Amino acid sequence: MIEIKDISYSFQKGNANETKALSDINLSIKSGQFVILIGSNGSGKSTLLNSLAGTIFPDGGKIIFDGADVTQLPEHKRCKWIARIFQNPLLGTAPDLSVLENFRLASLRTHSKGLHIGTGNKFREEVAKHVSALGLDLEKKLDQTVGTLSGGQRQAMTLSMAVMDEAQVLLMDEPTAALDPKTAELFMSLAKRVIEERKLTCILITHHLKDAINYGNRLIQMSEGKIMRDIQADKKEKLTQNELFAWFRE
Repeated sequence: MIEIKDISYSFQKGNANETKALSDINLSIKSGQFVILIGSNGSGKSTLLNSLAGTIFPDGGKIIFDGADVTQLPEHKRCKWIARIFQNPLLGTAPDLSVLENFRLASLRTHSKGLHIGTGNKFREEVAKHVSALGLDLEKKLDQTVGTLSGGQRQAMTLSMAVMDEAQVLLMDEPTAALDPKTAELFMSLAKRVIEERKLTCILITHHLKDAINYGNRLIQMSEGKIMRDIQADKKEKLTQNELFAWFRE
C-alpha cells in the first residue's frame, strides 16, 4: 500500500515567483489498484508522480510504502520497487545500444553490479521470451539498435524493461502522448494486460478522456495542487466522457 500524508511542494521556493505545486495531499492507494490521474496542465499530476518516484522530495509530509517511510529515500533506491514510463519514448531507452543491451542495462537497475555484466546465451533466451509476450516481433530484433525502432516499439519495450525485475508499482506519465492513435491503443491494451498479470499498483496520468474512462479502477482529478475528486471503481464504471469534459469547464 502507498500512503501519502500531507505532502506539499513548491517550485522556486523563497522568491516572488514561488508556485505551490502540491498542497497538503492525502492519499491511500491499495496494492493492485490502477489509478487514473487527470487534471489540467499545472494541476500537480507530474509533481505527485515525481514525489512518489523520489525525483523530488516534498517540502512537508510523508510518503509511506508498505509501512516504511520512504519520503527521503533517493530515486535510485526506490527503483527496486518502482518502475516508470515517460511520455517521450526516447527517455526510456538508450538509442545507440541494441535491444538486448538495453535489457541488460535495465536488469542491472536492481542488482549489485559486478564484473560480469555481459549478454550471454542464457540472458538472450530470457529476453527473447520476455519480449515475445509483447507480440511485436522484438525477439527477432535483439541485435538491432533501439534508435531504429518505432516509437510504439520503444515504448512497449520500455514497459517490458520496467517490470522485468518484479516491480510492485508502475508510474506512467502520459505514455501515449507521442504515439499515433492506433499505436497508443495497442500500447494501452498491452499495459493493461501486464498490470493485471503482474498485479501491479499503477498510477497513469492521461489527457485522453477515453482512456480515463476505459482503463483503471479508480479516477482522481487534480487542480491547483489539490485533489478535487476521487472516484472509486463502482462509480467510475458509470462515468461518461461528457461528464469528465464538464469537470474541466467548471
